[in-house]
Amino acid sequence: MKVKTILISQPEPKVENSPYSELQDKLKVKIDFIPFIHVEGVDTKEVRQQKIDLKDFSAIIFTSRNAIDNFFRIAEEMRYEVPDSLKYFCQSEAVAYYLQKYVVYRKRKIYVGKRTFDELVQIIKKHKEENYLLPSSDVLKPVIPKSLDKAKVKWKRGVFYRTVVSDLSHLEKVFYDVLVFFSPSGIKSLYENFPDFEQKNTKIAVFGNSTIKAAKEKGLKINIKAPTPETPSMTMALENYIKNSK
Repeated sequence: MKVKTILISQPEPKVENSPYSELQDKLKVKIDFIPFIHVEGVDTKEVRQQKIDLKDFSAIIFTSRNAIDNFFRIAEEMRYEVPDSLKYFCQSEAVAYYLQKYVVYRKRKIYVGKRTFDELVQIIKKHKEENYLLPSSDVLKPVIPKSLDKAKVKWKRGVFYRTVVSDLSHLEKVFYDVLVFFSPSGIKSLYENFPDFEQKNTKIAVFGNSTIKAAKEKGLKINIKAPTPETPSMTMALENYIKNSK
């Protein structure tokens, strides 16, 4: 089957000349971006109920941009003046650079992992004297608390935002050749919106082992996987599949 339409279950990248734009132009396919999940911040009352006082922490662990946005939102709502001495431990360069939205980057102590959380933990272990806050979603990868406990550092998790299923009722009569998922939450959203979903001729693309597991548990046939040694990104996996399907 020739691929003409692709639905990405995430927001459209806010960058010019994104890999998806290039893919669209190169292979003459139509790509739509519709988030299957979205983030909602919790209120300060709920943060206080978690017995979190921001001034108790000397370091913050950020695993995503959402964590950064919601930490600084809560800080503002609590009228907490973020001190210059606060240390930031970021999972990747992309997360670290996003900090510039809130702080003067060169004047802060920022430590950056290469990509995975385990790589960041190796840096955290060198700063065992700190008291760490981990602002997170209500959904947290099990590897994160496990790695921090194993590192024997003082840390506390704060649920600062929630991952919520989006309303997709406007897609009920819409068909795409390929559906692309990046998280188990995306798969969950598909079936919460469309409990009777049948795959039929639709091709399913998934990113990451946890997403693959969630798709298989729902009985979906996976046609496109990333990352792999040959296709480390989803755009590369899509391009490879589309070219081969021709």
